[in-house]
Amino acid sequence: QVQLVESGGGLVQAGDSLRLSCAASGRTFSSYSMGWFRQAPGKEREFVAVVSWSGGRTNYADSVKGRFTISRDNDKRTVFLQMTSLTPENTAVYYCAAGRSSNSYSASEYYYWGQGTQVTVSS
Repeated sequence: QVQLVESGGGLVQAGDSLRLSCAASGRTFSSYSMGWFRQAPGKEREFVAVVSWSGGRTNYADSVKGRFTISRDNDKRTVFLQMTSLTPENTAVYYCAAGRSSNSYSASEYYYWGQGTQVTVSS
């Protein structure tokens, strides 16, 4: 089993930046593409970004492209989500997940999930 623990969430103001981290343990972290999803109250969990196991391929939801950056450090078994120009619409619980490939955009294509970290953006 792969254990994933997110951190770095918090309360920020619109326009601020925030970096989320997801620390992995257990089976080989570098074997998986790693994704970030988010879920706001009353909303479905939605795809945010994914990075391949090598770190060489990334994909983003259109809503965050150009503002969010996903990266990974396999030596540290950590994946990051750098978020800039945050807006209240970005308020959600953010989850990291270990998944199938860098073309995996559905939650059903991910095998392991963290417990999430809350990001709240005030106006």
